[in-house]
Amino acid sequence: MLSSKLNFLKYLPVIMSVVFLTILTTSCLASLKEYEVMIKDPRWKLVWSDEFDGTKIDITKWKYDIGNNNGWGNGEWQYYTDGKNAWIENGMLVIEARKETVKDGSKTFNYTSTRMKTEGKFTVQYGKIEARIKFPYGKGLWPAFWMLGSNFRYVGWPTCGEIDIVEFLGHDKWTAYGTLHGPGYFGSNGIQGRIRLEPPTPDFTSDFHVFGIMWDEEKIVWYVDNTVYHIVTKSAIESRGKAWVFDNDFFIILNLAVGGYWPGYPTNETPFPARMYVDYVRVYQMESGEE
Repeated sequence: MLSSKLNFLKYLPVIMSVVFLTILTTSCLASLKEYEVMIKDPRWKLVWSDEFDGTKIDITKWKYDIGNNNGWGNGEWQYYTDGKNAWIENGMLVIEARKETVKDGSKTFNYTSTRMKTEGKFTVQYGKIEARIKFPYGKGLWPAFWMLGSNFRYVGWPTCGEIDIVEFLGHDKWTAYGTLHGPGYFGSNGIQGRIRLEPPTPDFTSDFHVFGIMWDEEKIVWYVDNTVYHIVTKSAIESRGKAWVFDNDFFIILNLAVGGYWPGYPTNETPFPARMYVDYVRVYQMESGEE
């Protein structure tokens, strides 16, 4: 999720991002099958998870971002509440975006939602990080599962690094995106890959899919279910004179934004309330210490 980013009015067409991705990762594409085998490697050891099996959201694992924060750098319209828009239901986390009025000082917001994070409670450096999610359909909805460097409050964005494990634009139920942001490759220059499903595979709004990354000292690999679709390597970044800032601890974020420069804005046809369902979030690391 593009937090505190360049104004997305400057966002280049997706095709430009795809071209940039191809330049950066062509040498890796032949290894996709190898990485797909790695997803199921039995050496992955579960080190942290939330299965959302309790009756309430576990506040020892999660806390909330609250407010609108000037659109979170993206022109977003929602006001994030302190958990009023999120709960546990049938063993799943539900994040609900609502069309309702909230006043904050002199400002009025017409939508509410939730953004929850593990900052200050759990961080991870390297591993396999994944979640099983079903997204809502509708113009202007922008759910995401992503990570920020835990030094965010000291060095700022994008120096802290950002790993968007998945972003979804509510008007396109067949496509999901994975993006990397760091110094010199952020906002319109974020390194983005995308995956597009085709029938008879269920789309991202009609069924759950597993979204994940495999991350080590040399690369980050994105996958949906067991299909790898995006790879970015440290060597490719550094060969272009940019800094690889993904050797630190990162924390996890789940949110459902309403509106923004990239997804566009709700219309009268956008259904509210809109719900993002999360079955689980899991973090694994290799038992051998290698990936």
